[in-house]
Amino acid sequence: MMSLLTQNWLPLKYNMRTVEATIGMPSLKQQVICRYHLIRFRRKLDLLDAGMKLRLLFPIIVTVAALAVMAFGAWQLSRSRTYQVFGEIVPRVEASEKVVALTFDDGPSNVGLEFVLPILRSREVKATFFLVGSALEANPTLGAQIAAEGNEIGNHTYSHPRMVLKSQSFIAGEIERTDHLIRSVGYSGPIHFRPPYGKKLLGLPWYLNKTNRKSIIWDVEPEPYPEVAASSDRILEHVQTKVGPGSIILLHPMAMSAATTREAVPKIIDALLADGYRFLTVSELLSLQSK
Repeated sequence: MMSLLTQNWLPLKYNMRTVEATIGMPSLKQQVICRYHLIRFRRKLDLLDAGMKLRLLFPIIVTVAALAVMAFGAWQLSRSRTYQVFGEIVPRVEASEKVVALTFDDGPSNVGLEFVLPILRSREVKATFFLVGSALEANPTLGAQIAAEGNEIGNHTYSHPRMVLKSQSFIAGEIERTDHLIRSVGYSGPIHFRPPYGKKLLGLPWYLNKTNRKSIIWDVEPEPYPEVAASSDRILEHVQTKVGPGSIILLHPMAMSAATTREAVPKIIDALLADGYRFLTVSELLSLQSK
């Protein structure tokens, strides 16, 4: 079909002016009729051209659309708090009693622990700290202090990367190096894992499942909302609105800029204690699943 158009029709299309110039029309009426048919012929050729272009472009359009759908699906999967392809993901635990796990990410840092640890101690509350290996390596005494006061320490990778599209050797290095650092500060309890930003796709869940680890996520996190994070009272209100039996609360008090989060910690603890909640470590919360 293409060769037929190339050999016979397309030359006509691109030589219409020559044809028109060489046709001698004895009358205006005949010239008008001829021009009308030439215009119709041009339109038919244009339609044929458009059809051929569409047939050529169609597989490309379909491929691009499929890739876009796959990319969107992968993005949704990477950020899901309730599903991963391999192993177990835990955003919360089904509980009949009013229990929650208070978890802190990142650090350890002096500015965070100088504020948070005395609050936990004075209220006899234990929390789970998901620490970054590089920060723990730089501040081992802070990690030892967390452990000495009976809190739980979790693994938040060594360098806090997005654990998506990473090799198995990279994933192993980030996790195993941090586990070793956690043990080196004297902590002997269970070490749970939380992916930075909650991101995971295929490689990370595969490795976690292979090494009998769960992905510990959360179901209450006030800080991503700027209007909430701007005020400790709004952080408290958000937590009170979202929390439920078996919830895992996530806060980031370790950064210098996290003043409102630090201010919200005692408010959250006091409000939930007054509401009849008990605070458990992640391990204690998980133990309710087997009962």
